[in-house]
Amino acid sequence: MKIAIVGTGYVGLVTGTCFAEIGVDVYCVDTNADKIESLNKGIIPIYEPGLEEMVLRNAKSGRLKFTTSLESCLNEVDVVFSAVGTPPDEDGSADLTYVINVARTIGRNMNKYTLVVTKSTVPVGTANKVRAAIQEELDKRGEAIDFDVASNPEFLKEGNAIADFMSPDRVVVGVESERAEKIMTRLYKPFQLNNFRVIFMDIPSAEMTKYAANSMLATRISFMNDIANLCELVGADVNMVRSGIGSDTRIGRKFLYPGIGYGGSCFPKDVKALIKTAQLHGYDMRVLKAVEDVNEKQKGILFEKLNRLFAGELKGKTIAVWGLAFKPETDDMREAPALVLIHEMLKSGCNVRVYDPVAMNECKRKIGDSVYFAKDMYDAVLDADALMLLTEWKEFRLPAWGVIEKAMNGNLVLDGRNIYDKKEVEEQGFIYHCIGK
Repeated sequence: MKIAIVGTGYVGLVTGTCFAEIGVDVYCVDTNADKIESLNKGIIPIYEPGLEEMVLRNAKSGRLKFTTSLESCLNEVDVVFSAVGTPPDEDGSADLTYVINVARTIGRNMNKYTLVVTKSTVPVGTANKVRAAIQEELDKRGEAIDFDVASNPEFLKEGNAIADFMSPDRVVVGVESERAEKIMTRLYKPFQLNNFRVIFMDIPSAEMTKYAANSMLATRISFMNDIANLCELVGADVNMVRSGIGSDTRIGRKFLYPGIGYGGSCFPKDVKALIKTAQLHGYDMRVLKAVEDVNEKQKGILFEKLNRLFAGELKGKTIAVWGLAFKPETDDMREAPALVLIHEMLKSGCNVRVYDPVAMNECKRKIGDSVYFAKDMYDAVLDADALMLLTEWKEFRLPAWGVIEKAMNGNLVLDGRNIYDKKEVEEQGFIYHCIGK
């Protein structure tokens, strides 16, 4: 089978590479000529564990190709996956410009039956717009060529995307024809030989499933952050509370970790888009509005602690930051809490020293030279008055506190991910604060 993936961002590149890994011939298409040139040279534009090796292996085998022209490969493929960006507009709705552009390109150039699958996260009703755009271009040409549209939302976790794709807990596919269902079954069966977990449904339900899933996870995060903040006020320990409620099988333990808020490319964008979709249909998503509000406030919670602990006298203080990416095992800083915190500290006159295992270049691209980019985690704490842990990378889990104590000017540790033991840190001579205790 031959397929095309349009868009070589996070979703598109992982999707195309994993399909190539199981023997599919894949054309990865992107209008960004520099990105395609880099990929053809073996330079991977994103950080994802295991991805680089897989890309290089499949490109060398000839199963994975990169091109700027969908037109050049369109009539060689059976399926076109649209994995282009859907950035939020100013009003929070998803911008479908790139999605519709892909559809029009297909309609202008297809000469045989093609299954067009939307992989991007898109609002309910997008498939109808894709179908209409393709048909309009076919009508302009005076052609009557059969095609199908389908929805196949992704559920990849950054930092674990390869495993998620190669061994998915479920694959959601929205179709409207038996022909499309058979093609998608054939395509996904190699990933699920022992337990076929493709869930077929109508297209609007598939489109909604992606938003509903991310919104539920975002809700759990904001709920626990709200509980954590209340725990601090009443003298409770949020970790004990989390253990207590997580043991309830109706609730479970996942996504009940308090911290400094969610970020990344999915949760913030998808929550906003679902709120906007509801508004367009005359409905008010009150719970999700609260989820979003709690999350935005939570991003600043560590700065509020810092400011309070220094009695508002932050000018000239040196603050070390460990972790910049919104989560470990990625260099993604979209909507990262670190950006909010760094901005607040700089605005208050702090000197900020930062370190992240992989996100340093991305941070520099976003904020320039306004902070000191440390060589390693210990260089970051040199002469610092306080240390902030923002991303729970593994290398931060067991630091040499004795070395840190000698390197720092102060002794304040603010743990934004609750990864340290309070007693252990305080025994080393530090003042320790976390979330929800």
